[in-house]
Amino acid sequence: MKIKWVVTGKTGDECTRRLTDEWLLRVQRWIKIEYVEIEVPKSWKNLSPELRKQKEAALQLKYVAPRDYLVLLDEKGKEFTSRQWARRLEELSLRTPGFLVFLTGGPYGFAPEVYGRAQELLALSRMTFSHQVIRIMFAEQLYRAVAILKGYPYHND
Repeated sequence: MKIKWVVTGKTGDECTRRLTDEWLLRVQRWIKIEYVEIEVPKSWKNLSPELRKQKEAALQLKYVAPRDYLVLLDEKGKEFTSRQWARRLEELSLRTPGFLVFLTGGPYGFAPEVYGRAQELLALSRMTFSHQVIRIMFAEQLYRAVAILKGYPYHND
């Protein structure tokens, strides 16, 4: 299983960074995961949402190779239970020749060319969360899925 998680923008929140790192360290006991934070120039804050998404797309797609399977973390995506998510993660990892790339977008979402490159959309919830919260949630859900696949007890059993 080769996973790359690309996050658009850096967080200055130390609590977010610490909790995300903690969950990713737990995941890395079992699988290799590459975590990338794309630095977005502060001057882009003044751009229109459409122009900003286009500029972010150019940076985002640099991290996706032709053999990679791209999954966008997007509120319009499919939702799973934890067990379903674990099975889906396993299925994707077995059939993907390159990296399984998860992409977290910027504040305005993704440009059309990023949607066009993606094979799948994944929603953690229909609710909207800050990028700080999504980092922690997705890192924990990766850990939970891999733990389920490794046969560790799941609290709902």
